[in-house]
Amino acid sequence: MTAAPVRAPARPPVRLAVLGAGGRGADAYGRWVRAHPDRARIVAVADPDANRLEALAGTTAARYDDWADLAAELGRLRPDAVIVALPDALHVAAATAVADAGLPMLLEKPAAPTLSALTDLAAVVRRTGARIAVGHVLRFAPFWRAVRTVVEAGALGDLATIEVRENIGFWHFAHSFVRGNWRSSAESSPMVLAKTCHDLDLIRWLAGSAPRTVASEGSLLHFRPENAPDGAPARCTDGCPAAADCPFYAPRYYLDALRDVTGHPVTMLGDDLSPAGRLAALRRGPYGRCVYHCDNDVADHQQTLLRFPSGLTATLTASAFTAENTRHLAITGTRGQLHGHMESGEIRVDLFSPSGRLPDAALGALPGVELVESGTDGPLGHATHTLVARPAPESGPGAGTDAGTSGRGGHAGGDAGLMDAFCRAVVDGTVGSGELSFATALDSHLMAFAAEWSRAGAGVVDFGRWSGAARGSPGVGPGQDGASQDGTGRRVR
Repeated sequence: MTAAPVRAPARPPVRLAVLGAGGRGADAYGRWVRAHPDRARIVAVADPDANRLEALAGTTAARYDDWADLAAELGRLRPDAVIVALPDALHVAAATAVADAGLPMLLEKPAAPTLSALTDLAAVVRRTGARIAVGHVLRFAPFWRAVRTVVEAGALGDLATIEVRENIGFWHFAHSFVRGNWRSSAESSPMVLAKTCHDLDLIRWLAGSAPRTVASEGSLLHFRPENAPDGAPARCTDGCPAAADCPFYAPRYYLDALRDVTGHPVTMLGDDLSPAGRLAALRRGPYGRCVYHCDNDVADHQQTLLRFPSGLTATLTASAFTAENTRHLAITGTRGQLHGHMESGEIRVDLFSPSGRLPDAALGALPGVELVESGTDGPLGHATHTLVARPAPESGPGAGTDAGTSGRGGHAGGDAGLMDAFCRAVVDGTVGSGELSFATALDSHLMAFAAEWSRAGAGVVDFGRWSGAARGSPGVGPGQDGASQDGTGRRVR
């Protein structure tokens, strides 16, 4: 008689402490935990809002109204890992406390809201050997993993250009960057960091190295008091004469367009999501303010140019004034080109060489990636291939309740992909290495700060010299003389 195979004992769920039960801590990461009780469970939550705290902690997790109190008891609580999803300004202090406790962590992006804070955090990592995974979720979305697989296989040859367009969406920009939490550089961080550090991380990931130079232009063009319609009051609910014509009229968005949405972003209004409750929130809270009479200062459009040692150049365009809230991608290489649209998941690859091939085996191993069409195009009949990369539909409590997710999860499945990878790494003891390391995120954050410094008037930034100080090596940073030659006789900063 053949003996039955011996199965390895099931691993217990990863025990997580969550600092911050807002949009990211609860609606993104917390939702994944609720949908995967066999993989993870929450043992402690900290948040100053009693309703958010109760909703995420449930009946079993320990509750704290101050993250520092929870951090002080990590030794007693003994979680396997910590999720830091606090407001940006608290990230470094909280990450330092978790690092000193010796626990791995998932730190929501941006890791730090200022260059000096990032430098402090890098020093903490060097001092403690902290195991930090930063929330660059798009690396884990099926769309971007498919793009990376094509590039890494060499199907496009040597890369010449990368173009990423971050279409923020006029309604989303007004919500988050004019009325919302990321409207102020001082209170959160510059738009290029708060919104496009995802894109800079992807460019860095695809390029395979840090850039040589960074240059950026942009401004706060539109959401300014001088652009307010005549007679516009401080709040949309105070009888605005331009209500019928204004694209940013708050009741049209929160009461009409999102009337059936009970997740993000309407949860930012408060606990009462009835029509009356929403209207009351607009009358007294930040999301009912006229977009021309807010205390915002972050850029509403910005373009960044990066030059890499290989000769590759990359551009990142971010704009509030778009009809879509998604990303477009175009890559050209010496043997092919790639175009992609993140929302639809469609990726078209043109291969110039008659012997050009897609990495079929590697693509076939990626969940959610499918080859839907192949053909020929152009005067030489070069090969074309169309892929579709989409995440699996969400399941579990709260699935499909957010605006714009189509039931497929936040960030095109990246939120779920990161949580899956993080929990696996906690079990395997590999947080702090590979894609889940602080080092993978450091370059993209530094690229964002360099872009903002350039936009503020510094011109072309010599990235290697400029960023050295934050890496803990000799270098030049803001406030120092970063001028150097760029190889063409021009001076760069």
